[in-house]
Amino acid sequence: MYLLLRDRIVSGELKAGARLPSELALAGQYEVSRVTIRLALDLLAREDLVEKRVGSGTYIKGAVFGQPVTADLSNAFAHLIEMGRSTAVKLISFEYVEAPARITEALRLEDDERVQKSVRVRSFDDVPFSYLTAYVPERIGRGYSRDDLANLALLELIERSGLKTETAWQEVGAVLANPEVAEALGIGVGSPLIALTRVVYGKGGQGMEYLQALYRPDRYSLQMNLVRKGSEGSRHWSPTSEVYRSERENGPRAGKRMVKK
Repeated sequence: MYLLLRDRIVSGELKAGARLPSELALAGQYEVSRVTIRLALDLLAREDLVEKRVGSGTYIKGAVFGQPVTADLSNAFAHLIEMGRSTAVKLISFEYVEAPARITEALRLEDDERVQKSVRVRSFDDVPFSYLTAYVPERIGRGYSRDDLANLALLELIERSGLKTETAWQEVGAVLANPEVAEALGIGVGSPLIALTRVVYGKGGQGMEYLQALYRPDRYSLQMNLVRKGSEGSRHWSPTSEVYRSERENGPRAGKRMVKK
């Protein structure tokens, strides 16, 4: 119920200022108990999306988010560095630890190699949108300081040391926010998050970074531009770095044609 109502508020389907039906009416509409409705409304109120007025009911406050941050998957590395320059970051932790087994395997480390583990929260327009946990081999992490990581993108720091990224593996999924992540991102426990795992490699397949990124879907989206390729009978969609934007994105001056930028 919380996720369903939250989606309707964030999407604008439920307009700011509108009064929600009573708890009893909502319970009947969705065939759940009044307790369930009350708990869902409490979570929405905690996120400042609704306002409970004694003797009057519950009113929509609406989502006050600006334009969400977007990431172009076909040009991921350039976007990561640019985002590091245009968003604010809060460094939660910075330490050197023994590498978990999955990190050792993914980064192709020696069994006794340690890693630098950092946790950061990125914000845009003063609203947190990502919770980033990164693992970097200690021999690479020693090339920059805690203060450096609090001010520059991790990938930029790695490449500043003379190392060059060449390839990466990436997986995108979804998870629910645990209490620690929920508090850092200012959302309710159990809220849905975009989950992205990326492993970056350098020359000869050298492991350079293992990133676990969690994003608020109301503040961040992943996009990919595609182009139709292949001969007749075997045509397929393939990623491209070209960006095509519609009239809705470019405004009325763009007309009805697709505009390439």
